[in-house]
Amino acid sequence: MLTGRRPDSLRLYDFYSYWRDTVGNFTTLPQFFKDNGYETYSIGKVFHPGISSNFTDDYPYSWSKHPYHPPTEKYKDAAVCKDKDTKKLQSNLICPVNIRDQPGGTLPDLESLGHAVDFLSNRNSSRPFLLAVGFYKPHIPIKYPEEYLARIPIDKVRPPRHPFMSPDIPLVSWHPWTDVRRRDDIARLNISFPLGTMPYEWSLRIRQSYYAAAAYVDDLIGELLSYVDRRNTIVVLTSDHGWSLGENGLWAKYSNFDVALKVPLIFSAPGIVSKNIHTPVELVDLFPTLVDLSGLSHNIPKCNKFDKSLLCFEGKSLKPLMMDWSTAFGSHFALSQFPRPSVYPKKNSDKPRLKDIKIMGYSIKTKRFRYTEWVSFNNTLFTVDWNKLFGLELYDHFTDPDESNNLYLVRKYKNIKQYLSRLLRSHVNRYITN
Repeated sequence: MLTGRRPDSLRLYDFYSYWRDTVGNFTTLPQFFKDNGYETYSIGKVFHPGISSNFTDDYPYSWSKHPYHPPTEKYKDAAVCKDKDTKKLQSNLICPVNIRDQPGGTLPDLESLGHAVDFLSNRNSSRPFLLAVGFYKPHIPIKYPEEYLARIPIDKVRPPRHPFMSPDIPLVSWHPWTDVRRRDDIARLNISFPLGTMPYEWSLRIRQSYYAAAAYVDDLIGELLSYVDRRNTIVVLTSDHGWSLGENGLWAKYSNFDVALKVPLIFSAPGIVSKNIHTPVELVDLFPTLVDLSGLSHNIPKCNKFDKSLLCFEGKSLKPLMMDWSTAFGSHFALSQFPRPSVYPKKNSDKPRLKDIKIMGYSIKTKRFRYTEWVSFNNTLFTVDWNKLFGLELYDHFTDPDESNNLYLVRKYKNIKQYLSRLLRSHVNRYITN
């Protein structure tokens, strides 16, 4: 999203390398605006923390000032959740809290909101600005003010329609959601590893808290927007990933299933009329779209694997789609990928280090279908072998929006599968060095 480039171009498949050092000194979205006279500020979780952003959130390249991180962020995984069964303070997955009892008497997203409001209220209005605010919730642990639980009555929470993995779905697509299992409240359930599923009651409780945390952050977003003059400001609301809530027996984000990939993408911009668009688009489209909407003059080329440009786009501007200038978007699609160390799920299947990645799952989403190929991946040459397949998936979203019925062997879908395979491979090959 922030570089406008795909993982294969950045060779960033885990959290342990910094693209400027390992691949190229590529220009980021905020850096482009900074270089064009904007003040750029980062609040909360914007770049992924750690070595993948040089332990600085890519400062000073991307930001005018040091990024702000809420002080109470350090308690993210601390034992501050009062467990209703053990009556002890634990490091739980489900964590509704009384804010006054929390370290510092607050929560990280409340601190980020306060800092963002202060910036908007006191900034130098003579210069244009780009403000990136990264709220944490509903990211796990699902910690939120306890009063939000009342908004989501448990008797109104529906279970996943397909809580178990269908036998026609390849094993390589499964992941053991280790980050969920290790939480104190889930660990004491003793769910068998790696293929055990969540008990029914706990599925409902997790879903309830996830929705409550989403309601909490929704209120924070509303409060933040009340300080924005939308008559002359472009606003984008999005996220970096979705989250499985028990569909096909999975939890968390480590897959190529639609529920783990799909994110909200909402634009508000002067001169853009409100409308709903159902065409598949990608997060790599965000960079060129914001440049286009801002009116900054540019002549930024499309990237390809032979082009060493520090500034190029792998996505496309969505402004023509917003303005109804183009009908060509009907054939557009979205690509994604996820790595695996093995076919059979292991402890590191969710987040394998680069040296352990042996398989790459490439997926393409059209308006109607999702098609995925799990192929051999060389983690030193950064190449794939399309002739060595570990699993194929084809889902028809018209009849199966939950992706629980794999159709890749169904005869009537043979031509669709062949077409999507060619389309997927041709576009992946644009960015990978086969």
